[in-house]
Amino acid sequence: MPRREEKRNLESIPVGSLRVIPLAGCMPLGEMVDKYLVEWRTERENEHKNSLAFSGYQRDSYILDARILRFGTGEAKGVINESVRGTDLYLLVDISNYSMTYSLCGHENHMSPDDHYQDLKRIIAAVGGKARRITVIMPFLYESRQHKRSARESLDCAIALQELTRMGVDNIITFDAHDARVQNAIPLSSFETVRSTYQFIKGLLKEVTDLSIDSDHMMVVSPDEGGMARAVYLANVLGLDMGMFYKRRDYTRVVDGRNPIISHEFLGTSVEGKDILVIDDMISSGESVIDVARQLKKRNAKRIFVAATFGLFTKGLKPFDEAYEEGIIDKVLTTNLVYQMPELLGREYYINCDLSKYIAYIIDTLNHDSSISDLLNPSDRIQTLVNEYREKNGVLDREI
Repeated sequence: MPRREEKRNLESIPVGSLRVIPLAGCMPLGEMVDKYLVEWRTERENEHKNSLAFSGYQRDSYILDARILRFGTGEAKGVINESVRGTDLYLLVDISNYSMTYSLCGHENHMSPDDHYQDLKRIIAAVGGKARRITVIMPFLYESRQHKRSARESLDCAIALQELTRMGVDNIITFDAHDARVQNAIPLSSFETVRSTYQFIKGLLKEVTDLSIDSDHMMVVSPDEGGMARAVYLANVLGLDMGMFYKRRDYTRVVDGRNPIISHEFLGTSVEGKDILVIDDMISSGESVIDVARQLKKRNAKRIFVAATFGLFTKGLKPFDEAYEEGIIDKVLTTNLVYQMPELLGREYYINCDLSKYIAYIIDTLNHDSSISDLLNPSDRIQTLVNEYREKNGVLDREI
């Protein structure tokens, strides 16, 4: 990002003293965010050194000492070891981090999304209303796939959002919500869903140097109807055509909590000879996106790049290893917003898209009570990035 964005927030006074609490499952990401905040605010400190309004503006670390303590039964409590009075507090939580464990009656128990969500509520409860403002940054929105009622079933995501706002949370920030309409559950509260599009394009252009980014050589594909808006946005920004698969399901059966997919049917123009960017909000087991890639290969697509904000890989990496070896998939891009298994980072086909700096920009901007509109719509930055790529790789520069 241009350096001007690091300096833009100096015109307004901070809402309160900035503090960040990354819960245990989100600590690596929180520490990276903290480094950016420390660096930027150290540079600004001299300008506001004698201003009372900027008291405590510069710190060696903005991470506040807060912990979850467990009893032998698996019960727990949240403990905050520093003052939070008057702070502008940002809580980071990764509800998908299954690598975290705790002792449950002598047994090692891996933390589920429910455990992480409960820990978040414990920390909010420990704050006790003393913070000036509380913002929850939950990249993978808790129960986001259970966002609507289609039978006699629970509405878990809506209930969770209402619960957080009742506990005193002022802002909720998530990334690529499965369906952003879930915010209708809290219509009078602040809810933002942030796109990862810029980081995907940045990661892809850095690793692949021979792309022809035009509608004759490249195409954006949504693997299902739910991701249409995401694919339409990217296709419009890049000036590409788009296509979509829809899933034919067997509604007479339920397997692993869902109706099994019979086949994927494609809607769109010809993909023959084109590089394809398949974009989605998450990779769960990976079966769906690999099947989509196979269908595209049958239609003579050239290279296939799969980009998903959340790489959960619930059935491990073997399906993707095999798809890569078969030449079905060329690259897989996911972000560090959720837990990444160590072996994933070493895969030849994997591109890691780091969003720690992006989150730091959001926190820094909100702490100054300034607009984050330009961060939520990165189309200008994407166009600048693509034009620089064309110049660097000998492609004539033109407007997208």
